[in-house]
Amino acid sequence: MRPLIRLLFATVLTLLAATAAYAQTASAAAGSTSGKTILVVGDSLSAEYGIARGTGWVPLLGRRLAQEYPGWTVINASISGDTSSGGLTRLPALLRQHRPAIVILELGSNDALRGLPLAMTQQNLTAMARQARQAGAAVLLVGMQIPPNYGRAYTDQFRDLFGKVAKAENTGLVPFLMEGIATDRALFQPDGIHPNEQGQPRLLDNVWAGLKPMLN
Repeated sequence: MRPLIRLLFATVLTLLAATAAYAQTASAAAGSTSGKTILVVGDSLSAEYGIARGTGWVPLLGRRLAQEYPGWTVINASISGDTSSGGLTRLPALLRQHRPAIVILELGSNDALRGLPLAMTQQNLTAMARQARQAGAAVLLVGMQIPPNYGRAYTDQFRDLFGKVAKAENTGLVPFLMEGIATDRALFQPDGIHPNEQGQPRLLDNVWAGLKPMLN
């Protein structure tokens, strides 16, 4: 009986490996042939942290594209807790796999919340923008802001670095992802940091304003 169990287990593993390999191949092929892939590299603000799957601004973007710009697809490579350093490490493989036409970079907030040197954040975002452009993708940089309790100089420097990177690297810019909702507590989860499901359409509208001109 034991040899039979081992045989069945080996067969299942083989089938799972083959399925995974096929899925990866199909995904890469889709990215390389359509030329209309948008890659989102972000943190918890883009990764649907604390809300139901399918209700975040990135899935909402996919549905809007299907209605208004059919043929475009969205790959969400966002990870909760990610920093600009983490995104920089992950980006080369993502570019090779998906071959996006547009890369949306929504990173940096966790750098600031951890009090990391903002010169490093700016360098990382600059490097990511350059890598994406060298891979043939247009870039949309999504700006953020942090509470004033981090100190006026630090908060101002953080706010301004996104515009500096966008200007230096000739990328698109969303000045502030949470424009219009930052002071509305009803649109946030209890942690006061992450927008709830009701706030996600507003985030999409802010991103859409910067993205739409890049789709034509």
